[in-house]
Amino acid sequence: MDPIPLSLPFLMDGATGTELQKRGMPLSACTEQWALEHPEALLELQRAYVEAGAQVLVTPTLGANRGALEKFGLADRVEEYNARLTGLTRQAAAGRALVAGDLGPTLHAIPPYGETPFEVLVGFYAEQAAALERAGVDLFLVESVMAMAEARAAVLGIRESGSRRPILVTCYCDEEGRTPSGTDVLACAIVMQGMGVTAFGLNCVDPAVAEEQLARLHLYTDLPLIAEPSAGLPDLASGKPDYPDNADAFARRTPQWAAAGVRIFGGCCGTAPAHIAALGRAMATVDFSAFPPVEKDPDVIPCASEKEARFITPDVDVGETIQCTDHLMEDILEAEEERPVGALKIEVLDTDDLEIFAREQYAVRDALCLWSDVPELLEGALRAYQGRAFYDGTAELEPEFLARMSEKYGLILL
Repeated sequence: MDPIPLSLPFLMDGATGTELQKRGMPLSACTEQWALEHPEALLELQRAYVEAGAQVLVTPTLGANRGALEKFGLADRVEEYNARLTGLTRQAAAGRALVAGDLGPTLHAIPPYGETPFEVLVGFYAEQAAALERAGVDLFLVESVMAMAEARAAVLGIRESGSRRPILVTCYCDEEGRTPSGTDVLACAIVMQGMGVTAFGLNCVDPAVAEEQLARLHLYTDLPLIAEPSAGLPDLASGKPDYPDNADAFARRTPQWAAAGVRIFGGCCGTAPAHIAALGRAMATVDFSAFPPVEKDPDVIPCASEKEARFITPDVDVGETIQCTDHLMEDILEAEEERPVGALKIEVLDTDDLEIFAREQYAVRDALCLWSDVPELLEGALRAYQGRAFYDGTAELEPEFLARMSEKYGLILL
């Protein structure tokens, strides 16, 4: 993957949606369509962000994937909308800022939470990423992640579109650090680090939540962290969101964010060019060299299920191997409840096993060792698993194949 052509720390822009609403966009509008119908409003906003010091402008394409555009009857406009909106953002940047192609939720969920196959999600993101790449973005921002499958599908889709551009990923979470689907953002950070993203962080959260959760992430990930909070929790009493933090209040937490490992700063809902300017001024007062990386214990290896962060050691006990039968879910639940082992080990021996595992993998909450002596089956299981698995080295698989699985899916090789 290509590096970001900027040195850390750097400053991104702020909100698009809430700022366009100030400029006349209805709350129920398709942001992408409205921005194309009112290009001067978008250009004025984005140019203001550049004047405020933003080094990266984000394209207004959060919902410009086929899944999200279906809601407005616009599913056939993916190529057009991404091309035109990126063109407007590049016009606003005028060579003074990089352009990040924004990819957001598809409004679809994989089983058992929805009915959309995982590969369809990957296809949604691959289509949009290819359009953004052709339009000339410098990097990608996968934003407002609500579920692990979204993040994984987006990263795989970008890669499989052929792009080598840097990928930034940010999640939305509550004060407990859980996304709306129940995933711990630490689990998502562990999976994203394994898949080789460039940076990870949080967006659209309260600034205090961002500080607390980013400090927790900093202990377990080596990735540069991203802070794109909202301007406080909105008051909805008037029927429109009213965000409490003015520019100075918003930027006041910059030293704490920096201490928590944040090296990429920006804003989300309720922030305006004034907030970004204040953030830039605050960043200039911080001595980032005073916050060295957190030392990690090399014998504590982070892995994750779809929902939970887990930690293993090189000598982890995987217990008895679990076979992929029609009772796989019951076997997983029994093993996690009754056997005091460090991890589960599930073997995938044929295509029927793979189908069963893909259907029931969401039940896994502990660390998972995936085993197969057939490369295609192991890759299929890794692709279906919405976590970060490890491999115990007991099958005769080629080192080159295992290295590819580690790079693409984050497979941990013990």
